[in-house]
Amino acid sequence: MENKYSILIVDDDEFLLDMYSLKFRQSGFKVEACFGGQEALEKIRGGLRPDMVLFDLVMPNMDGFEFLRSFKEENLSEKSKLIILSNLGQKEDVQKGLALGADDYIVKAYFTPSEVLAKVSSLLDTSKR
Repeated sequence: MENKYSILIVDDDEFLLDMYSLKFRQSGFKVEACFGGQEALEKIRGGLRPDMVLFDLVMPNMDGFEFLRSFKEENLSEKSKLIILSNLGQKEDVQKGLALGADDYIVKAYFTPSEVLAKVSSLLDTSKR
């Protein structure tokens, strides 16, 4: 299957990074993975323009809220969709993420990797119409 979309996955959990990277690659995505928000921002500032950024909130050094705030303030990639993928499922966390500019919020505990893939694919397909 040819690469239809590019995705940047940002997390501090190597197991999850590897698992999601494999899942998306097997479905034809071009995948970049970053171990934390700072590394992700550096790659984006360096010219990476993914169609989708899937990122965790709980990370050392720079949490996902701070990553999102910097991404938006620096206007790094207008075409990139931003989805929070976190186990923080409190209403306040969801509201804060969406208020900061995330396009969607997925609570890891409620979605299988296949369901995350389906949701991401659906969001990208809808945005390209």
